[in-house]
Amino acid sequence: MTKRIGTTHKDFRRRDFVGSSLLTAVLFTAALLLFPASLKTEGKSPEVTAQHEVSTR
Repeated sequence: MTKRIGTTHKDFRRRDFVGSSLLTAVLFTAALLLFPASLKTEGKSPEVTAQHEVSTR
């Protein structure tokens, strides 16, 4: 027998809550593995700087 966790959603049970929480955790874990936060964006590629003269009129 499953117990209801709230009164607003009659069909939402504890098992549904645990399942959706688990799927959310898997989603965030996959996102962290695919896109790590400590990724270095500055590589050894050539750097281009624009040069322009400033007018003093």
